[in-house]
Amino acid sequence: MARSQGDPRVVFVLNVVLSATFCYAVLRGLDFVGAVEFSWPLMAGTTAALVVLTHIVTR
Repeated sequence: MARSQGDPRVVFVLNVVLSATFCYAVLRGLDFVGAVEFSWPLMAGTTAALVVLTHIVTR
């Protein structure tokens, strides 16, 4: 049980949800200070990039 990595589908969904939440918070913060304008395509792109990066790092 200690070596179990869990169901890969659950891990993937959790990765997407947490990455999206983090990207949303960061982009809203950057929008608040005027560094970047928030947009949904930017949100989708940064979330996808973070999901891929997280997947590569955890493998």
